Amino acid sequence: MAADTAASVYCPYCNETVEIAIDPGGGPAQEYVEDCEVCCQPWTVTVRYHGDGTAAVSIAPLDE
Repeated sequence: MAADTAASVYCPYCNETVEIAIDPGGGPAQEYVEDCEVCCQPWTVTVRYHGDGTAAVSIAPLDE
């Protein structure tokens, strides 16, 4: 089964829904900083891959 490679997230700054790429090759638990492609504000992105390849993705403002 193929793992998720994209996710839709909601920007806490500009309130836009943004599609981001995620990388299953980064391991089952990941945390990194990415900028919103709409407003350029930074987020902390947290990705957790489940055994079936699905990903739980959450974002938070970088200043939290």
